[in-house]
Amino acid sequence: MSYERISDANVITEKYMDSILIEERLIDSVVADTSIEFFGERFDSPIMTPAFSHLGQYNGRDKTGLEEYSVAAKELNILNFCGMMENDLFKKIADTGAKTVRIVKPYADNAKVKDQMQFAESVGAFGIGMDIDHIFGENGLDVCVGELMAEQTADMLRSYVELTKLPFVVKGVLSVSDAVKCADIGAKAIIVSHHHGRLPYAVPPMMILQKIKEALKGKDVKIIVDCGIASGADVFKALALGADAAAVGRSMMPALEKDGVSGVKNFITKTNGELRYVMSFTGSADVKSIDPSVLHFTGNLI
Repeated sequence: MSYERISDANVITEKYMDSILIEERLIDSVVADTSIEFFGERFDSPIMTPAFSHLGQYNGRDKTGLEEYSVAAKELNILNFCGMMENDLFKKIADTGAKTVRIVKPYADNAKVKDQMQFAESVGAFGIGMDIDHIFGENGLDVCVGELMAEQTADMLRSYVELTKLPFVVKGVLSVSDAVKCADIGAKAIIVSHHHGRLPYAVPPMMILQKIKEALKGKDVKIIVDCGIASGADVFKALALGADAAAVGRSMMPALEKDGVSGVKNFITKTNGELRYVMSFTGSADVKSIDPSVLHFTGNLI
């Protein structure tokens, strides 16, 4: 798939996010509290790490980038995610002590899917899940790092939910239809995402958020959003539009590559400070009190 086709969805996503403006509500406002409850645990921020894969060692440091940002997540008390890897590396991530959700690829080797999920639970994962937006490639089914992927039915996803006592997360939801199916099979969270534009002209995650939130009303399903989240204001917009949390991804990579654990901690601390600032400016005392009516859409998408 060409770079031009990949970039279309990302450009549209950024333009959509930038088209959302925020009004001030200062009278009677207080310094905001950014802490949240997620899967029965208290975290200091709704900002979460991304489900990255294949990050090596940067600048000669001992730990891989995956381990480094996991250590940062532990020290920041935020929920951690990781993606495609073998069990030995996941064990190292689990050993950091970060509360981590392991997102498994939709391998054609279904035994490998189940093995990785069961291994994650055995070494103390906080949750498990599947990355459904890596099923298809240009020539049919995707091949990722030499591994063939496979279609995933609702019944298959339900079997993974039933495989574990851990919360199950489906990553790559970008429609009301898939969101409702995830709720029906027992998933406890979805990540609304287009995986950095794998589908050309994919709808921006924030554009579909409100419809997904409405469709899941009354259901015990958390909503996380990613793609293009680069500032506390971006996180605020996601929360106001219906997300329970937001994941930073590529925006934290320069800090991770340069300074490892300290770089990630500084980046997320800064982003959380920006979120607190915007919340305080809009009369949002805590995450649950964020009011979507403070947002205004200019319509300048294209």
